[in-house]
Amino acid sequence: MLSIIIPTLNEEKYLPLLLESIKRQNYKDYEIIVADNNSTDKTVKIAKQYGCKITKGGLPGPGRNEGAKIAKGELFLFLDADVALPSGSLKKWLEECQRKRIDIATCLIKPQGKRSVRGSLIYSFYNSCILMLKELDYPAGMSFMLIKKEIHKKIKGFDESIKFGEDTDYLNRSSEFGKFSILKSRKILVSPRRFKNDGWLRTSLKYVWANMYMFSKGPIPIKSKFLEYKFGHYKNNEKIFK
Repeated sequence: MLSIIIPTLNEEKYLPLLLESIKRQNYKDYEIIVADNNSTDKTVKIAKQYGCKITKGGLPGPGRNEGAKIAKGELFLFLDADVALPSGSLKKWLEECQRKRIDIATCLIKPQGKRSVRGSLIYSFYNSCILMLKELDYPAGMSFMLIKKEIHKKIKGFDESIKFGEDTDYLNRSSEFGKFSILKSRKILVSPRRFKNDGWLRTSLKYVWANMYMFSKGPIPIKSKFLEYKFGHYKNNEKIFK
């Protein structure tokens, strides 16, 4: 069984899009766990309506760890709340993992909603970067992390002391115990809300700088407003681009 784990905080606008996209998949052997960080909107109510298991959350790293504690599947899929799965993608990803004997994976991304030239270029740039980093034996990724339960346990989950880039750190540590790859059979749909709210240039520079730092020096130990991670403060809603 697959355990899909989603950390949330005030995601009433985005969570239904994700849960609907999971419901429409042609793969059904899964459970959904929502690790909620005391949402004050309808996030928890929506999760319950879709039959999700609910557990306590926190920032994304701690929330994912809490979800993993109650997960029954032998395979974990960590998803951000503002993504959506294209039709038939879940089965395709799992088949790709089985065929290529992949233990840990992320995937390529494309924007939700109306496509702009700027957005398409930035998402393409991200895809090119993680593919290049993989060639340098440096696993990187965000929004989507697929991993075997046994490996998650070996590395003791996400490092909760890391507030920015915890997903890349997680993939790097897990790759010491299994085969990492970037799935190419389908691209996941990711909301551009962070770029729209925080600025396209600022957000792009933040992620480029953070990955360069982690690639050369390891986890980011510093605290700064530039690298501040804002969780659960976005209000935009995007129509899923199919």
